[in-house]
Amino acid sequence: MDPRVEKLARVLVTYSLKLKKGQTLKIVGEVAALPLIKAAFKEAVKVGAHPYTVIRVPDNEETILKLGTDAQLKHIPAHSRMEVDKIDAYLGIWGSDNTRYLSGIDPKRQALHRMAMKSVMQRFHKRAAAGSLSWCGTQFPTLADAQEADMSLADYEDFVYRSGHINAADPVKHWKKVEKEQSRLCKILNKVDRIHVRAKGTDLKLRVKGRKWINCCGTENFPDGEIFTGPIENSAEGYIRYSFPAVYMGREVRDVRLEFKKGKVVAESAGKNLDFLKAMLNMDRGARFLGEFAIGTNYEIKRFSRNILFDEKIGGTCHLAVGNSIPESGGKNVSALHWDMICDLKKGGEITADGEVIYRNGKFTI
Repeated sequence: MDPRVEKLARVLVTYSLKLKKGQTLKIVGEVAALPLIKAAFKEAVKVGAHPYTVIRVPDNEETILKLGTDAQLKHIPAHSRMEVDKIDAYLGIWGSDNTRYLSGIDPKRQALHRMAMKSVMQRFHKRAAAGSLSWCGTQFPTLADAQEADMSLADYEDFVYRSGHINAADPVKHWKKVEKEQSRLCKILNKVDRIHVRAKGTDLKLRVKGRKWINCCGTENFPDGEIFTGPIENSAEGYIRYSFPAVYMGREVRDVRLEFKKGKVVAESAGKNLDFLKAMLNMDRGARFLGEFAIGTNYEIKRFSRNILFDEKIGGTCHLAVGNSIPESGGKNVSALHWDMICDLKKGGEITADGEVIYRNGKFTI
């Protein structure tokens, strides 16, 4: 096994999840991610926790979406409701043999299936916000994900581990340094109200007064590197053009443009997969409102990889998610959707807060 896999597992269990003796940990991933699943399981056992694994089978998900009745798509297994109340920690490991396995599915059926899990998702986020459940999502480098990122497997492995500073002698030391700097930024931003984002094809205003900026430093995503908040739900005014393709549930939507009035997306366009974009935005009442505004701070991530775990963290970008708010931020929007889309600010982009420039050309100025 690549020694970086074991090192990543150790960081995830001891730093990201802060797993303790006697706690129950659910580990979820596909067979393709088995090396990291096994390594994380071993680390959890070593700290005295009670880990168990759930292996996702993509073919089964494709089958239910293609052949299932509406009643089957809406069904929530009883154990799913029970688990979300019983587990102490959750580790989601991404990594697949086929990143496009849902490309042939009717978007409306995907939306229906996604909506069915809304209550479970809300319970999950509520427990996480209350501190009674720790969670983290991470990536195991697979050949399919490498191909998706237009890299060789070896280069993609280096990309994944470098992004999390796993190559460093002490990765945790790095993430604690990130935590300190981002804490400074969050303290400043917690005092502001009006945010104005300008870039090529983008002129968007929103308000964040009374909302909390969250410091993302490797505890809920790994790798990490962002600060975010939940915009006031009816405040977004203007338009935005997303610089990178928006990828969600195995679909890639290119050249996304959204126009907002009183917080709501009132017009949308795309150069590819517009029908999918519309289906997701029409998923439920909250899907056309913003649930998150964030700024990426990981300057080790220098390229787009078609993987939102990395892409939303790219240093010099911002991202705005349509759909569900993260409760810790004070956001109140509720939706089965949470779709992050990324806007590059490195060339001429600017963010002002209450009229003061705080970010220009991909860097903070405060």
